[in-house]
Amino acid sequence: MTTATQNTLIPMDDLTILRIRSVISRTGLSRSMIYNMIAKGEFPHPISLGQRSVGWIKSEVVAWVINRMESSRINR
Repeated sequence: MTTATQNTLIPMDDLTILRIRSVISRTGLSRSMIYNMIAKGEFPHPISLGQRSVGWIKSEVVAWVINRMESSRINR
């Protein structure tokens, strides 16, 4: 299934929002490390879901993981 966003078709799976527990599970990072990396501009920023909740766009987290894997292989 896809959705139209600004005249571009985007697969719905790419628009999935992950909560912090899922981000921790997918990255292996701790909550504090994730927020430290966000502050340094080294991790995708979350989006606001409400007054006291945030989530991460799944495709951005997956892209970050892939980038880390590729850069760790290059730097060996």
